[in-house]
Amino acid sequence: MNTINPTNRGLVLIADEMHLSIEPMLKAIGYIPDYKPTIKRQEIIDIIGNYEGLIIRSKTFVDEELLQNTTHLKFIGRAGAGLELIDIEVVREKNIQLFAANEGNRVAVAEHIIGMLLCLMNKILVADSQVRKGVWLREENRGYELMGKIVGIIGYGNNGSETAKRLKAFGCKVLAYDKFKTNFSDDFVTEASMERIFEEADIISLHISLTDESSKMVNTNYLSRFKKNIYLLNASRGEIVVLKDVVAALENGKIRGACLDVLENEKLQKLSPEQQAVFEKLTHSDRVILTPHIAGWTHESYIKINEVLVEKIAQLSL
Repeated sequence: MNTINPTNRGLVLIADEMHLSIEPMLKAIGYIPDYKPTIKRQEIIDIIGNYEGLIIRSKTFVDEELLQNTTHLKFIGRAGAGLELIDIEVVREKNIQLFAANEGNRVAVAEHIIGMLLCLMNKILVADSQVRKGVWLREENRGYELMGKIVGIIGYGNNGSETAKRLKAFGCKVLAYDKFKTNFSDDFVTEASMERIFEEADIISLHISLTDESSKMVNTNYLSRFKKNIYLLNASRGEIVVLKDVVAALENGKIRGACLDVLENEKLQKLSPEQQAVFEKLTHSDRVILTPHIAGWTHESYIKINEVLVEKIAQLSL
């Protein structure tokens, strides 16, 4: 561990792996980056008092303990979206500015969702696997078009709005519900109540943060409220969706297919017996597409996240 002079100003601890463009970007606005992607929690606690800034991704839980030795920390930057690993009240009490880079991966998320949905509805992965084995089935792999489908977007922030633009280009009617926004209808989306979405939607795409309210929100009761049998898309947070209820809905037809970029427990080597059984049912279904939390994880977004975050930090440094 390098020794840092605590009298220096402008030091920023980068406590997770990031695109190396973060270092010249921070230097350009007058900060001194200290890139330590493998740093352990206790090490952060021991040296945090030397820094004006802390930048994290998703491995570091920011709470009272982590910040106990802060003396002149001005900001915390979350390189990505979602603040569930940060005790926001503690950060506010310490008068530390909090930034997230939600805008940085919105295009990546939207494109990934569209890609998964097209693969699912057109049976592309199933057909590809069959052809590679010498099986040529046309009628069995007849797909469905996106044109004319009604899509319900739950949460109309950066990712939700970007996804709506792409769905509109495919000729979908896009309805969106956001508990915290009103009067946001535009050329791409129509603001709607959840009741209307339950009544009309063919496809549901989740774009909400993980909170106490949203945790396990998508369960059997929630799914039963949809009038139609639906396609379910989740590229937000895995804990929002109860996977055993998704399996049941796949089996009874309420869910026609699911695209899941996130899971309740993403540590696949540490699943409980119940979680393992559910996971195996998902993996054996040709109506489910799974990806490893990569919807916002493109080569371009890796850099864009840095750009967005540094731009926000720069406003603080003026």
